Amino acid sequence: MPDSPTPAPDSPAPGCSATEAPVPDSPVPGCSATEAPVPDSPTPGSSATEAPVPDSPTPDSTTSDSPAPGSSGGEDSPAQDPGAPVKSAPDASASGFSSRRGNSSPPGARPASHAHRARATAWAGARALAERIGRTAPLAAHRLPLDRALGHVLAEAVVALTDLPSFDTSAMDGWVVAGPGPWSVREGMGLLAGRGSVQPLPDGHALRIATGARLPADATAVIRSEHAHCDEAKGLLHATRGVVPGQDIRPRGQECRSGDELLPVGTVVTPPVLGLAAAAGYDAVVAVPRPRVDVLVLGDELLMAGLPREGLIRDALGPMLAPWLRALGAEVSGPRRLGDDAEALREALISSDADLILTTGGTAAGPVDHVHPVLAEIGAELLVDGVAVRPGHPMLLARLADGGPCLVGLPGNPLAAVSGLLTLAEPLVRGIAGRSAQEPYRAPVYEEVHGHPHDTRLIPVIHRGDRVVPLHYNGPAMLRGIAAADGLAVVPPGGVRSGTEVEILDLPWASAAPWTEGCFT
Repeated sequence: MPDSPTPAPDSPAPGCSATEAPVPDSPVPGCSATEAPVPDSPTPGSSATEAPVPDSPTPDSTTSDSPAPGSSGGEDSPAQDPGAPVKSAPDASASGFSSRRGNSSPPGARPASHAHRARATAWAGARALAERIGRTAPLAAHRLPLDRALGHVLAEAVVALTDLPSFDTSAMDGWVVAGPGPWSVREGMGLLAGRGSVQPLPDGHALRIATGARLPADATAVIRSEHAHCDEAKGLLHATRGVVPGQDIRPRGQECRSGDELLPVGTVVTPPVLGLAAAAGYDAVVAVPRPRVDVLVLGDELLMAGLPREGLIRDALGPMLAPWLRALGAEVSGPRRLGDDAEALREALISSDADLILTTGGTAAGPVDHVHPVLAEIGAELLVDGVAVRPGHPMLLARLADGGPCLVGLPGNPLAAVSGLLTLAEPLVRGIAGRSAQEPYRAPVYEEVHGHPHDTRLIPVIHRGDRVVPLHYNGPAMLRGIAAADGLAVVPPGGVRSGTEVEILDLPWASAAPWTEGCFT
């Protein structure tokens, strides 16, 4: 492989600018990085942030990209047509993946990465396929009381059951008047909200009224308290400014008429949706259940608590994936740690009653990477086996046999797993739940962004006005950049120059922490 310039060390000075070289992707203990970052100096298209593999390796050569946990090597073969399902044999011995903990190709063999890349699905095609699969198996709708419907998706439109408001009401506290003034003041408490029918108001008369109270027949207008003067000695009400017929009155049907569609099918039930449905007379709505997701954490090298030690590392994905999936509208069971145990994985898959199963790591073909062999053993259909995206290319999508749930296999590196989550899991969950896709939008990048020679790249960014700023610490094993981000930029192969518009994937939250400034950008 051609030599690449050495990246700058991770020691940015306070107030560093966006042009500083990104920190190298420090591998997790016991593993080497999947994609070697390149400094920020080359022009777009000249080099990639992940060092490319030579197109024609010589015998006995191997790629210099030693795989990280859950990742595979190989980058240079062309991706297949977008959206085309890949039904390759999931037998690990034929998968062409390199080991999660090292390259398993025998000496003198053509690198297995090329076999894997030959069937990698284009990034846009993989997302479209995942959503399409989700929409082919919609969940049965059910009627939910309003207090249980939050976060679900409407399976039936909410149609107005009555006019809103259903009678003429006062929009202000003040006086209701009929005809021209001055007006004779009628004695009594006046009209309050929630009272029944009222007597008509004769011309030339005024009556106190509260906001929301039903107007008497023949009322002309409502005069706000601060715009009226009551001459108690003469019992007359005078307006201190002009009175326009209909002012400060909410007429019947102002918001909607009975039979109007208020909310279409596919609407996510938010707190305002609950309020509107209640105002329209609904006690329950018909909605799609939230998809149920099981998260299976693989890897004997993971610690659930404490500091990394003796080659063991903290599990970053278990704490991250469940709340992320809940933010996407799913119901998520507590992450289950299975370690590197093929039988435990097999049992977890065949016994799951979830709509989607997520696994972390183990998607390569090493001696303890059991995802492919177990999927083959239980007769699963492998739909996507690798995606032409960095980080995260060894992700996979499978459908379990006999109408079972779908499975998304995420790489073990944290940011690579985020890439798999947004590429396959998010559109799949959205499809199952009946949610509408986010309208795609583009924004210019603040600076040039280096791309991979062949693959799409997902880069954490933060919005700054009408532009997005790429964040550093974006290596596949890093979370520091995505933790400060509010979106990911979809960078095409070859990269883009400063000012180029790129597609943006929004995250389900927005970072407002002040430390997102400075050396992250």
